[in-house]
Amino acid sequence: MTHTVLSIAGSDPTGGAGIQADLKTMTVLGVYGAAAVTCVTVQNSKGVRRVSPLSPELVTEQIESVLADHHVQVVKIGMIGTGEVARAVSNSLRNFKGEVVCDPVFVASTGDKLTDNHAVAEIITHLIPRTTVLTPNVAELEQLSGRRIKTEEGLAGAAAGLMHPAGRLRGVAVTGGDGSGAILTDLLVHAGTTSLQVETVTHPRRETDNSHGTGCTFSSALATYLCLGHDLVTAFQKSIDFVDDLLRNSATAAIIKHGGGKGPLLHHRS
Repeated sequence: MTHTVLSIAGSDPTGGAGIQADLKTMTVLGVYGAAAVTCVTVQNSKGVRRVSPLSPELVTEQIESVLADHHVQVVKIGMIGTGEVARAVSNSLRNFKGEVVCDPVFVASTGDKLTDNHAVAEIITHLIPRTTVLTPNVAELEQLSGRRIKTEEGLAGAAAGLMHPAGRLRGVAVTGGDGSGAILTDLLVHAGTTSLQVETVTHPRRETDNSHGTGCTFSSALATYLCLGHDLVTAFQKSIDFVDDLLRNSATAAIIKHGGGKGPLLHHRS
C-alpha cells in the first residue's frame, strides 16, 4: 500500500512555501504527495504581491478527483484564502475518515495577509470540526481561540479550549518560532487516556535567512509522520527535529541564498 498524503493549500511560485514546500517535505520523508491548489499567489522572497483564490467548484473537483482515485491516508490543509473555499474543502472531506492536519495560514512570513476575516470565521465553523490535528503559530491560535496569549500556561489553555469531547480534534501543536529569545518552546496539547496532556520541546533558535516555508514544512512533516504510522506525540517530536535540522543545514548554506529577501528552506539538504 502506497503511503499518500493529500495537500490542500496555496501555490508559492518561489517553491519555498505552500503546496511546493509540502510536496518537497513529503518526498524527502518517504511518502507520495498529491496536491489540490486553493489559491495562486504572486510572490517572491521580498513579499506577496497578489493572492488569487480559485473557485470553490474547482477546488472541490481537484479534491474529489484525488480521493476517488488514490488511497489517501492523511490530508494536510494549508492556505484556504476565502470562506467559500473553506466550506468547499469541508464539504469535500465530509466522508474522509483519516487524519486531517490543518495549518491555518493567515499571514505570510513577510507579514502579508493571506486570509480575510470572513475566511477565518468559516475555518473555525467548517474546517476545525473536520480537523484531527491543528498546527497554528501563537498569533493564529489567538485568532482561533479569541484569547490573548502571554504565557505558556495561557497558550496551553487556548489550545485546550479548541478541543471538545464530541469533536475530531485530538491535538493542537503550537510552534514557537515567532517568539523571542535564544531558546524556543514548541507545545502539543493532545487527548490522553483520561484527560488532556501537554508535551513541550525546547530547542535553540536557528539564525538563518533561509527560513521561508517553515510552518508549511512543519505541518506537512507532521502529516507525513502520521501517515507513516507514528503516534501523535512521536510525529510531533520528529517533525520538530526535521525542521530544526533543515534550519541548521539551511543556515550553513548562506552562499546558496535564493532571492534578495527571506530565502526558502533547502529541503534537498536534509
